[in-house]
Amino acid sequence: MSHYQSALEATEAHLLALQANGVRFLNVQAETLFALQQAVPEQPVLGVTEGAAAIEGVTARQSLALPDLIAAEKASELAQVAARQNPALPNPVPAEREAPAAAAGLGREAKVVAMAALRERALACVKCPHLVKSRRTVVFGTGDIHARLMFVGEAPGADEDAQGEPFVGAAGQLLTRIIKAMGFSRETVYIANILKCRPDMPGQSRGNRKPTPEEMATCLPWLLEQIDLVRPAVMVALGATAVEGLLGKGEGITRLRGRFQTFRGIPVMPTFHPSYLLHNQAVTEKRKVWEDMMQVLEKVGAPISEKQRGFFLKA
Repeated sequence: MSHYQSALEATEAHLLALQANGVRFLNVQAETLFALQQAVPEQPVLGVTEGAAAIEGVTARQSLALPDLIAAEKASELAQVAARQNPALPNPVPAEREAPAAAAGLGREAKVVAMAALRERALACVKCPHLVKSRRTVVFGTGDIHARLMFVGEAPGADEDAQGEPFVGAAGQLLTRIIKAMGFSRETVYIANILKCRPDMPGQSRGNRKPTPEEMATCLPWLLEQIDLVRPAVMVALGATAVEGLLGKGEGITRLRGRFQTFRGIPVMPTFHPSYLLHNQAVTEKRKVWEDMMQVLEKVGAPISEKQRGFFLKA
């Protein structure tokens, strides 16, 4: 047993003892939080990554509820174990669990610091050895971490793997045009993927493959921390794989698109992936995606012009 694991178990035992004695809240100083962050190993013990992010950036002497702290740690650990034992499970963390209170209450500067720390941890991730071996970069996420609108795709492709930024290939260029047509820009929304590494293509240099349920379950905690820090007003799930990885629903994007779902208290609009529109140029399909985006605009409280309402309508 490593010194880190021993220290973690001793800390948990001490917290449980305090709880048993009636202690409900624990004052944690900023220096302690910083030390905890620095102590997280490069290959974190199960549950530590999410637990550290939940307290990341909390100001000095803030109170953390002991039951929440312990429950979050144990729930994440048990869910990760279950995901490895049953790869068919799409989500390693209960989908409807609310964002940690500490993350939800961070100020703008604290969010910047917390997201930068999360990025550094994600860039060093080696949880999937086969993806680590084949990847060129970890594709973390891009855009405004204070954005009210967040787009979630499935996984990086070859272009994204080369540049280290999501949605920069042909599908990404189309997504950029959709975002601009909505009145936003890539700099004013946040964009991320379920998977941070390009799925490996053994024996092939071209093409992409769908991430496996096990890969999505392993990588999803990084996205959950991003969502908890950004706390967008609305999210858009791009394509069936993103919907499956995010919501755990395999009903098919054709049936789900156009109807808001809820994830961690946030409205989520499932819609077709931009790559679908590249292969299907029918105006009717473009209009379906645009109708989804108009619902998103309404939900986020953005104005919709008559010109926008008329996009992809036949005369």
